[in-house]
Amino acid sequence: MARLSDAFIDDLLARTDIVEVINLRVPLKRQGREYSARCPFHDERSPSFTVSPNKQFYHCFGCGAHGTAISFLMNFDRLEFLDAVDELAKRVGIEVPRETRQHNENPDSRDMYAVLDEAARFYRAALVPGTEADDYLSRRGMDASIREQFGIGYAPGGFSALKDALGSNPRRVSLLERTGMLSKNDRGHSYDKFRDRVMFPIHDRRGRVIAFGGRVLRAEDSPKYLNSPETPLFHKGRELYGLWQVRQAHQKIARLVVVEGYMDVVALFQHGISEAVATLGTATTPDHAELLFRNAPDVYFCFDGDAAGRRAAARAMESVLPRMKDGRQAFFLVLPDGEDPDTIVRNEGAPGFEARLAAATPLSQFLFDHLAEDGINLATLDGKARLAERAKPMLAQLPDGAFADLMQQRLTELTGVGARSAPPEVHVPAARARRARPGTAPRRSLVRSAITLLLQKPQLALELQPPFRFTALRQPGVELLTELVAIVSARPDIGTGAILAHFEGRPEAESLHKLAAIDMPGDEAGWAREFLDAVAQLDGQMFQQRVDELLAKQREDGLDATDKAELRELLQARGAGRG
Repeated sequence: MARLSDAFIDDLLARTDIVEVINLRVPLKRQGREYSARCPFHDERSPSFTVSPNKQFYHCFGCGAHGTAISFLMNFDRLEFLDAVDELAKRVGIEVPRETRQHNENPDSRDMYAVLDEAARFYRAALVPGTEADDYLSRRGMDASIREQFGIGYAPGGFSALKDALGSNPRRVSLLERTGMLSKNDRGHSYDKFRDRVMFPIHDRRGRVIAFGGRVLRAEDSPKYLNSPETPLFHKGRELYGLWQVRQAHQKIARLVVVEGYMDVVALFQHGISEAVATLGTATTPDHAELLFRNAPDVYFCFDGDAAGRRAAARAMESVLPRMKDGRQAFFLVLPDGEDPDTIVRNEGAPGFEARLAAATPLSQFLFDHLAEDGINLATLDGKARLAERAKPMLAQLPDGAFADLMQQRLTELTGVGARSAPPEVHVPAARARRARPGTAPRRSLVRSAITLLLQKPQLALELQPPFRFTALRQPGVELLTELVAIVSARPDIGTGAILAHFEGRPEAESLHKLAAIDMPGDEAGWAREFLDAVAQLDGQMFQQRVDELLAKQREDGLDATDKAELRELLQARGAGRG
């Protein structure tokens, strides 16, 4: 995939008014040089979300969310990277480089998307009033509007209805085969994969049809559901049926309800519960879990009450554990045996289903219930030890944070294990430290001070005159400061947000975001004086470091002529006040 140049991204972010972009989605209030709001990425009562027009980035002191205008659109509007770039480019009136589009939208993929869209239209046209498929959907309570919303259609019987309609030449037949719309028999002849089925198109996160699911009309036919195979466009472990429709129905998604089938999703939507999605014939994968939480803070897993449903719930739990960052919640609702969301919502209506969701088991309880479900007796030491042993590897998957601490505390309450394993200060809630406001900057080392000032105004680095002595100084943070100066020198128009994006995923990222979020007192002229003074002092420390190295060498091994000349020059410079 072609990569957008750093120069293009820097220019795009420099032209973008991040306050305007965010304020259209989250109302902001001015506070001094910055803007604030209640964070859109986690629930809170008082504002801890700040947006800096000068630094071109946002930061939440509560949950740690941060980034540029691009990452905000990716997380809030749930756009892919290139879609977010497109959105901002349109706002500021610039074109995304043509070569990038050409590399990311190869003609073969475009043709596959196009033939799948044609197939969806063909199936919709085949669903006409008075047919068996129309009667079936009507009996299931699905009106014309919900059919239109989900693009539901019908695959005619016979072996070549779709192929005859769309496979006008070998190239088209090949596209139908590659997108999973045709199967082949032993003699190599292709025929329609979906026949005499109600058809549910599956959309990607941009609303494009990438696959289909088909359901039989009669109970005696099998298989009940038939899904598209894996193709270059469709990977079932990464997609969720109905997510596109949820996104269209909600600007901000408060929750997602994960069910098992297409009909469950559509039935819930039909009854006004428009946050339902389904996995596509597979258990909940880690990719599913990440996609779910990327779209909503609260996720409800709703499974049938049979053995398969209980196994699916356990698999879902295992997938979400590593993704349970603070602010996220997972709940589990296991329905009575023989029931599914479709039957429940048709029999009890939306209020009945909502009542069941309200009584769903939170992950914190579901995990321990699951681990103890085969008869562990917590009244005995052996039972407590067994539960603790089972729980340890599960809890180890939780990300560091308050939830992980509370889950460990709960295990201690149940078993007594770990009661004296950590000093009291370990359990001090981290949220207090994260919410501390940087009213006055803490006392910093010279290196930390220089980095903080650069993050306030990256162009300060352009005022330095090479060569830079401090780069060889053996102090923590000097390598990072050197890299920051080099980045700004190579990209003179770079902003704070773009610098932070450059370090995303690296160990330094979190510290840089915290420093960038500090609201430094003073103005740019004062920052420049302080920055240049800090660098001058670092240069002086480097001068003294080299003098000390040479003096130590003189005592131990003696100096050669070159070393003596260097030491003499350094001492003369110090005497003249140039060190």
